[in-house]
Amino acid sequence: MSDKLNTQEAAMLREELEILMNERTGLLKVVGAAAVLVANTDGRNLPPEAAEAAAMLSKCVNDLSEETLKDALETVHAEVGPGDL
Repeated sequence: MSDKLNTQEAAMLREELEILMNERTGLLKVVGAAAVLVANTDGRNLPPEAAEAAAMLSKCVNDLSEETLKDALETVHAEVGPGDL
């Protein structure tokens, strides 16, 4: 009985881990696209409301760890220069 329960628990954990990894991949795509958008946007050319949202997005992207940002940019196949991170 205990082995069967452990097998079921392991299967449930594997399924949950797979769900989380798929969600991480999706979130990395969003973050990567957001980082590219921020890098290519001049806030001075935006309406004030959009500039405020862009500034908030920029802060969120800049607060990420370097490793996470690299993963995100790789996910969207973005080119990054040596001093860009």
